[in-house]
Amino acid sequence: MHQIRVALIASLVLIGLSLSLPAAEHTKDSLDTVKKKIGDDDAVLVDVREQSEWDSGHIDDAILVPLSGLKNGDKPDSLDKDKIAYLHCRSGRRCLAAADILKKLGYDVRPLKAGYDDLLKAGFKKAEK
Repeated sequence: MHQIRVALIASLVLIGLSLSLPAAEHTKDSLDTVKKKIGDDDAVLVDVREQSEWDSGHIDDAILVPLSGLKNGDKPDSLDKDKIAYLHCRSGRRCLAAADILKKLGYDVRPLKAGYDDLLKAGFKKAEK
């Protein structure tokens, strides 16, 4: 009986760990591919940082969809399900969690490993204030 109880507890711990890990992975699309798809109007860049981060600087033509809002059940009305949504944040981690939520809502999401500063260095244009 003790072995069954230990096995059950171990199974529950493993299930809990697997549920807490994001299932999404960073896209393999290069930043040049991302730029091209956005330029061809096949994709949109989605910033999942918070409003204050957005206000201190964001990429031109990006859409703000904060992860905190997605976690609270906010619907991303500004996103088009017919376009690829390339997600970015500061360091590439929050966009994985956002991708999991948006995938469940039916969006074609591709989280970027590159963060905001990396995108600027790669030639994405910073929005004018």
